[in-house]
Amino acid sequence: MTTPITLRTISKVLVANRGEIARRVFATCRTRGIATVAVFSDADEHAAFVAEADAAVRLTGTAPADTYLRGDLIIEAARRAGADAIHPGYGFLSENAAFARDVLAAGLVWIGPDPENIDQMGSKVESKRLMSAAGVPVLGELDPETITAEQLPVLVKASAGGGGRGMRVVERIEDLAETIRTASLEAASAFGDPTVFCERYIPDGHHIEVQVFGDRHGTVWAVGERECSIQRRHQKVVEEAPAPLVERHGTAMRERLYDAARAAAAQISYVGAGTVEFLADDRGDFFFLEMNTRLQVEHPVTECTIGVDLVGLQLDVASGAPLVGEPPTASGHAIEVRLYAEDPAENWQPQSGPVHAFAMPAAQSHFAIPDGSPAVRLDAGVSAGETISTFYDPMIAKVIGVGQDRTQTALALASAIERMTWDGPTTNADLLVNILRESDFLAGETTTAYFGEHPEVFAPVAGSDRLRAAAIAAAVATAAAIGQGAPAGADGTVVAGAPVSAQDALAAHQAQRSPRPAIGGWRMFHPDYRSRSFASGSTELSVDYRQRRDGWEFSTETLAGGPTIEVVSAMPGQVRLSIDGVEQRFSVERRGSSLVVGSAAGSVTLHELPHYTDPSAIAAPGSLLAPMPGTVVRVEAAIGDEVTAGQGIIWLEAMKMMHTISSDAAGVVEELRVSVGDQVDVGMLLAVIAGADDDSTGEDVK
Repeated sequence: MTTPITLRTISKVLVANRGEIARRVFATCRTRGIATVAVFSDADEHAAFVAEADAAVRLTGTAPADTYLRGDLIIEAARRAGADAIHPGYGFLSENAAFARDVLAAGLVWIGPDPENIDQMGSKVESKRLMSAAGVPVLGELDPETITAEQLPVLVKASAGGGGRGMRVVERIEDLAETIRTASLEAASAFGDPTVFCERYIPDGHHIEVQVFGDRHGTVWAVGERECSIQRRHQKVVEEAPAPLVERHGTAMRERLYDAARAAAAQISYVGAGTVEFLADDRGDFFFLEMNTRLQVEHPVTECTIGVDLVGLQLDVASGAPLVGEPPTASGHAIEVRLYAEDPAENWQPQSGPVHAFAMPAAQSHFAIPDGSPAVRLDAGVSAGETISTFYDPMIAKVIGVGQDRTQTALALASAIERMTWDGPTTNADLLVNILRESDFLAGETTTAYFGEHPEVFAPVAGSDRLRAAAIAAAVATAAAIGQGAPAGADGTVVAGAPVSAQDALAAHQAQRSPRPAIGGWRMFHPDYRSRSFASGSTELSVDYRQRRDGWEFSTETLAGGPTIEVVSAMPGQVRLSIDGVEQRFSVERRGSSLVVGSAAGSVTLHELPHYTDPSAIAAPGSLLAPMPGTVVRVEAAIGDEVTAGQGIIWLEAMKMMHTISSDAAGVVEELRVSVGDQVDVGMLLAVIAGADDDSTGEDVK
């Protein structure tokens, strides 16, 4: 006789996570009338997810080890706030069996799989043994001690965890030992377990995964597959459903995938949401990689194609309800891209800093399934006014395009991203737009080798003519603002809105004490050009302009090699330009030295450059500077040591990744200004190599 399962009502959910996934769970809870509780670190005090929760509990500290990885503090927060359930999100403690057991022991509902499921799949080595026993195809593990050059390339992977942390590719046998050491350190920092293992690496494979659900009544569903092959550092950048590779091979491959995924879940009597991940080749053969015992970052592409709220389904299963009827079937297409604060052109360096503006007007849906018509959905973890810190993953948002046709969905998604307003740290937005418009991507030719085969996607979206027009609009809008009496600092920077620097504050104060009349920009005797310089990424543009009685003039150097540009009208926030006889409107919004210039072609953020360079800002030859804020976790040199070009000197941990600071030239360590445990800011001098004869930063992120 089967013991009946008692349904348990969930009335208040604490999300043991932060950012976008916390907001995502809160959205579903609101639609169901379930109260919400957030936990937050000191660094997240002003984050959007904290403000959206019905109640919030501070976890004192900033580092994950002191906050979001402290299960005891999270359970105590749930008790204090009166929560009766905990949703772990993804990352942090989401796949920690001990935490799940503690949640259950505290009498709370655990919105996740059974702790035994987490244990079984938590070890990549043990999970492969179980999957092999279930008849699921697997890649064999390699012993690091016996790997030969003929077996390369190999993949070093953390046994506990995922998300690309503790995962490195080795292509040279002499790099194996150091790579294992670095991956182990990274795994220990991210997951508390330094265990790593090796397996054969398929450089041009396809990353295919199947979303599964299991209930306590013995039902297992496979509800859709996704392709997530375009990755950087083994973290996904683009995800879509259905998978282009599976679409090419048809129903037979999909059925084999679903059968394998269901067998994997049934093998361990899986309960809740899970993802079975496979590595497939062009022939349609696939091998088990791992099973993630949680909701995936890319779950929106599945729920937008099957029309089911997957977080809601998690709540149902956690309360003891059965999966009723047949599994939902997919239709249409959905593509998700991850908008990150990082610089892809500089080896994916994570970025941090304040976000002054962030808006995506094309997004019709936020954290919810669109109504069935083509749409763009935005699941953002960051809002304007927040600061992207160095303590956590630098993902800003997930942007999801939904439609019936894959090509149209990709192009609409690209347009939405291109037209977004962003004033903050460098992002990968241009990269995403380029991928979505690239011909091989549109043809469904996506493998894990995509970035190596398509270097062109790293180019800026805005070409030279578009940047030139934006810079001209910014220059004349600035001149119009000064003509109307806007205060300006000593370097000519206009103060618009709230001051963002001490110089701005001084200029605003002086203007208030001694206001100037608004006399306009035209002068009868003013033959010289004024010059303003701007930067967009690594591109610098100078605009030489002057205002005459009959209009604006630009120097021949400003317009050289480009279209004819004339000013139709200019106001501080709105400029109309005639470009080769075609009029276009530009909006101009200034914050300090940043100007966001918007047009029908998209948004461009420019940074006005000072007229004079501060000599103290120029690094001396041999200086090793911090490329990002972070924590020093390893130092492999001392003052007086001789070093070679390319030798690792200092290792930083920033945004869950390890970054190597290497010497760019041979020499002797003359200065060493940091030690293990130190916090550093971007641009901080870390060390000086005497004898180096160049002026590079010596940074080599690996």
